[in-house]
Amino acid sequence: MNGALVLDDRLQAEKNIAWWLYIAHGVSFFFTFNTFSWLPLIVNFVKRGDCAGTFVYTHHSWQIRSFIWFWVWMVIAGGLWVTVVGIPFAILIGGVAWLWKAYRLLKGILDLGNNKAMPM
Repeated sequence: MNGALVLDDRLQAEKNIAWWLYIAHGVSFFFTFNTFSWLPLIVNFVKRGDCAGTFVYTHHSWQIRSFIWFWVWMVIAGGLWVTVVGIPFAILIGGVAWLWKAYRLLKGILDLGNNKAMPM
């Protein structure tokens, strides 16, 4: 046996859904600055249970955590922005959060394509 991962039709369908959700999060992230990412987030929560015990489950969790932490950092940056003195820090935090989220989207979609689980 060569150790290759064999995907049944159900798992392949779940993997395809996770792939489309990465695309939806990415489109929302790049074109609406994550404003509409709550739509694929809802699907992540709904579909995550269907993938329990598979590597695809970790991808749903990865997308959920990416969404939540990005918004936490953006709220902090927004709070600093309104203080006027904190504007440089707000720009720094917002920029780092944006790069971090872009990294997580790219890493997730690449690892999904390679059938790798994401860190929990």
